[in-house]
Amino acid sequence: MTTLKCSATTCMYNKEQLCSKGDIDVTGENATTANETSCGSFRERSGNSVTNSCASGCGCEKIQIDCKAHNCTYNSDCKCTASSIHVDGSSAHDASDTKCNTFQCSCGV
Repeated sequence: MTTLKCSATTCMYNKEQLCSKGDIDVTGENATTANETSCGSFRERSGNSVTNSCASGCGCEKIQIDCKAHNCTYNSDCKCTASSIHVDGSSAHDASDTKCNTFQCSCGV
């Protein structure tokens, strides 16, 4: 499994920059840059509360990542093979405000 750090602290699954969801989807089927990717599992935290019922459990550092970014070097049969990734989106309001900073395009390789 991949080690995940997530700065999308507005996500209901984010707990101390880890993910309490258990698995995530990285989207960006035709992405050629990290900015064209996103965390398809992102759900904005509701209300003004910093706590959320989905994040009440422990955050996971190692996580299963399904990857739809077909041009990424780390994508193998729609699974992420990177040893670690960073999902960015510190002020995200929806999935399009997030990105996989670890994305590396295999374009032209």
